[in-house]
Amino acid sequence: MAKAEGKKSKAREPFEIGGLSIPPGNRQTVDLPISLLYDHTPMTLTTHVVHGHRPGPRLFVCAAVHGDELNGVEIIRRLIRLSRLSRLHGTLVAVPIVNVYGFINNTRYLPDRRDLNRSFPGSTKGSLASQLAHVFMREVVGRCSHGIDLHTGAIHRTNFPQVRGDLSNPEVDELAKAFSAPIILDAAFRDGSLRKSAMELGVPILVYEAGEALRLDEASIQVGLKGILRVMQSLGMLGTGRPPQQSRLGPVVASSSYWVRAPEGGIVRSTLASGARVEAGQTLGGIADPYGSREVEIIAQDAGVLIGKTNLPVVYQGDGLFHIARVLDAKIAQRAVEQFRDEFDSSDDNDPLDLD
Repeated sequence: MAKAEGKKSKAREPFEIGGLSIPPGNRQTVDLPISLLYDHTPMTLTTHVVHGHRPGPRLFVCAAVHGDELNGVEIIRRLIRLSRLSRLHGTLVAVPIVNVYGFINNTRYLPDRRDLNRSFPGSTKGSLASQLAHVFMREVVGRCSHGIDLHTGAIHRTNFPQVRGDLSNPEVDELAKAFSAPIILDAAFRDGSLRKSAMELGVPILVYEAGEALRLDEASIQVGLKGILRVMQSLGMLGTGRPPQQSRLGPVVASSSYWVRAPEGGIVRSTLASGARVEAGQTLGGIADPYGSREVEIIAQDAGVLIGKTNLPVVYQGDGLFHIARVLDAKIAQRAVEQFRDEFDSSDDNDPLDLD
């Protein structure tokens, strides 16, 4: 019998992170040192790496950049438990809690009172927030080819499931469509954000926003998990398995968004739900004083879809009340949102998404 010609394929290189070397076909939890607390307790950035046998993209998925945003923590917990990852093409780098200080204290910020998502790319000589940002950029973002950053609304604010990204970048546009959240927002960069710093490093990244701080929301969690699996499928990381089903109408793309702010302080009354269609000039609710002697209407500037709202009825003048995404056709957007809700309500909540 003739011998087979050609050379054997070269074995995949180990994945290097935090001074450790993870062989192909292995997974490992790596604790990246950050600092010491007052009592000398070490604080670490805990990272879970799944390094597949086969070559492919290197995707990082992170959550709790703001320490009180919990949905992403649960999304990542469910993601890394899926048995499909044993057949992974490429590498998954999962960081469920980036801002461990804020997470421990149920707060958005770090002990130095800074917002981590305004501190990237960071510095070795800066504040605590800056140093944490630097470690994350060096050890996680800089070693990956793609990224997904999981967020929620702030405290007392709810975000309707949406992804945000720079849609002028073809790779980001493809990732956003693959994720297939109900709303895709073409969002401008913010200075100091993880998204901007990753893109400057040449790493296309999506931001997923859904739910409220300090709360777990099952719908937001399931949409996020399915969206990540769709992205991994589109990148070829999950082989030829069937991706989670997409909505028949697909996501609605919004070109921009705006906040409707409180014209004065008082008590807000509104019956609008997240995902509702909004028309230009529509009355969104009212603000009254506690004595009932005065009430002012809250008016929408442009048509769109309600993608975020305050849950706190007591507001100051200038507080953000309603976040509205501008879309080309609000009626089509509303149908897509209603279809998303119908499909979610009729889905099998027991499906672990562990598809072959």
